[in-house]
Amino acid sequence: MMPDISIKQLQTEVDQWIKQKGVRYFSELTNLGVLIEEVGELARIITRTYGDQSFKEGEQTNNLEEELADVLFVLVCIANQTGVDLTQAMQKAMHKRNTRDAHRHLNNPKLKQQ
Repeated sequence: MMPDISIKQLQTEVDQWIKQKGVRYFSELTNLGVLIEEVGELARIITRTYGDQSFKEGEQTNNLEEELADVLFVLVCIANQTGVDLTQAMQKAMHKRNTRDAHRHLNNPKLKQQ
């Protein structure tokens, strides 16, 4: 099991893996397609585990963790190949949520406890 790592460390580790074992990054467009595929696999598990659909007989049911990690891996690949520092991007995103959206959800009547 890997120790806790930072987003920056994750980006470095994925980059090293790609360069050492993956030969090269897929094109950005290909990685977008791979991301969509992985999100679809994640959606399938979530809709069957927490939604109204059921798993088909013999269908694998316990790989939510794996699918989340697959989505994260491809997101990191896209960030790496496009020069996005995900640490900085997340800091900006959280700042936006803590300023612009600070009260948005608190004041949403649709989210009030029933």
